[in-house]
Amino acid sequence: MTKPAGNPFRYFNSSPEVIRRVVMMYVRFPLSLRNVEDLLFERGIDICHETVRLWWKRFGPLFAGDIRRQRISRIKGFRHWRWHLDEMYVKINGEMVYLWRAVDHEGEILESYVTKTRDRKAALIFMKKALKRHGSPEAITTDGLRSYGAAMNELGNREKQEVGRWANNRVENSHVSFRRRERAMLRFRQMKALQKFASVHANLHNHFSLERHLIDRKTFKERRSAALAEWRVVAN
Repeated sequence: MTKPAGNPFRYFNSSPEVIRRVVMMYVRFPLSLRNVEDLLFERGIDICHETVRLWWKRFGPLFAGDIRRQRISRIKGFRHWRWHLDEMYVKINGEMVYLWRAVDHEGEILESYVTKTRDRKAALIFMKKALKRHGSPEAITTDGLRSYGAAMNELGNREKQEVGRWANNRVENSHVSFRRRERAMLRFRQMKALQKFASVHANLHNHFSLERHLIDRKTFKERRSAALAEWRVVAN
């Protein structure tokens, strides 16, 4: 996403700090629009729930784009980089669509893409997007869906594909936070809204994913403080 010229907050009376807090609360945590409104009111910030909706739609992609640009250059330098690909069902107005997701070996969500089908064409578009943005990994783990193999044949990297019954748990586990957030939103009504939220949510999840189960309390607190400090200056 191209960063707007000038100050992106210039037409808003609220401070950038308040806007960032609202977007973080709504996208990161399983809260409804009215939950965010009530929690902010307890902290002396009086805004309408529709303002929460407006701000995450307006600033969410901007913040996510800033985070993504800062992280892509770092993760491209990984050695032995492995990807895990999977697709999940999402219901929109009673109709099932597919959210394709690519996750690396450390749990970083690389790409999210929404389609109505999960055939070779959809898999090919999804993989091209991921490869163009992030480069090529050493190995790509998928489930048994044949669309992946067909797409990788066309891309010429079929030899990198790995398929195993439990090998794709990394990406399966990454669906949990999105599912939790989806339930709080009472699902989606448009594919465009799903695509936007999935992309924004993925980048905020990456930014605040601190692997607290792998580190001691002191290290976790230091990383959490650093992540919040970086968030406070995003899109400046």
